[in-house]
Amino acid sequence: MIGFLKGRLAVKQPPLLMVDVNGVGYELEAPMSTFYGLPATGEPVALFTHLVVREDAHILFGFGTDGERRLFRSLIKVSGVGPKIALGILSGASVEDFLRTIEAEDVAMLTRIPGIGRKTAERVIIEMRDSVQKLASPAPGDGQSAAALGAAPTPQSEAFSALIALGYKPPEVTRLLKAADEPGLSTTDIIRRALKSAVKPS
Repeated sequence: MIGFLKGRLAVKQPPLLMVDVNGVGYELEAPMSTFYGLPATGEPVALFTHLVVREDAHILFGFGTDGERRLFRSLIKVSGVGPKIALGILSGASVEDFLRTIEAEDVAMLTRIPGIGRKTAERVIIEMRDSVQKLASPAPGDGQSAAALGAAPTPQSEAFSALIALGYKPPEVTRLLKAADEPGLSTTDIIRRALKSAVKPS
């Protein structure tokens, strides 16, 4: 089983991406929650992975955090939920938001995600109830990016993690980091600029 990949981001075309690992290109599918945190094409990247083996294909899925991968693995065990729907769920909600949705038994929220009808939403809620507490409890290293397993973090990636920890959503963090982007800035400077941008009146 391939646990994670670390290399250079060669292609980024949601939901597909390719990572060049020492000259070998690994094709992966990933949720939008992972794409929000990806670096620019050509930059170093590290991702947790899950391999799905079918009769006609071996498909590798990539995730920015182990928490996303754990939720994906739990979802594809639910009757009627395949990898495509699991990616849709992860693209439409953070792990924390999804777990709150299950606890609240919010069928309406789940049916807003493409590919999920009412019956599927109800089945997801019923079958995921017992998994909520387990998924909400961090596993060793959970919440860290795969980059933390081997690659030295960049100021941008450290700033991204810090802003997520402060409660900002990935799309908002991406926007704030773009506004604070300037070569040579330290992690602290990037965070300071991003937070100033966040509180500016629109």
